[in-house]
Amino acid sequence: MKHMARKPLPPGPRDERGVLQAQILQQARQQFAANGWAGTTIRAIARAADVDPALVYHYFGSKDALLDAATNPPQRWLDSVVAAWATPRAELGEHLVRNVLAAWTDDEIGPVLRATLLTAAHDERVREKVRLVVERSLIGESTLGTDEADRLRRSGLIASQLIGFAMLRYVWRIEPVASMTEDEAVAAIGPTIQRYIDADLATAAHSGIG
Repeated sequence: MKHMARKPLPPGPRDERGVLQAQILQQARQQFAANGWAGTTIRAIARAADVDPALVYHYFGSKDALLDAATNPPQRWLDSVVAAWATPRAELGEHLVRNVLAAWTDDEIGPVLRATLLTAAHDERVREKVRLVVERSLIGESTLGTDEADRLRRSGLIASQLIGFAMLRYVWRIEPVASMTEDEAVAAIGPTIQRYIDADLATAAHSGIG
């Protein structure tokens, strides 16, 4: 391949390296989200990031490794999810919704989450990564329920609400959800999340309540 003929580039100063890596990852997320893995090229990413394609290979090694790096959930977001689940039970519904709102409006976290969900529509590997994140973080940190089956049911329903809300508001931008104020969103969704936390879901299911 042509890039193999280039001489390896020196790492450069640490600050410059970090800036360039972030620049490449930002453009990679946009390209993968729009075109999928097969429709994205290192050359196109490099052109959008205004760097030499050799620099992309220098930092990331391959397109597969770049895809993996571009769709890794930020640790700060994972830590915030853990902290949210530790909220006292009576306040948990509201706090989980506010955590979603904070994450998706964060300049670092929001673009990663959006690009990852969009890329998952194209790529099975990213879908599997999203599944594991949901199971291990969005659901896995939950201590709700009377037993493991009850915990998984409650936590899964909560995750479905939060992910669905995020998709409508931040990815598809469906109105009026997209333009709700944060307090309006919390007031609308928080009680539903709280019901999944506190209600007798077996009774609700038999009575026809969703």
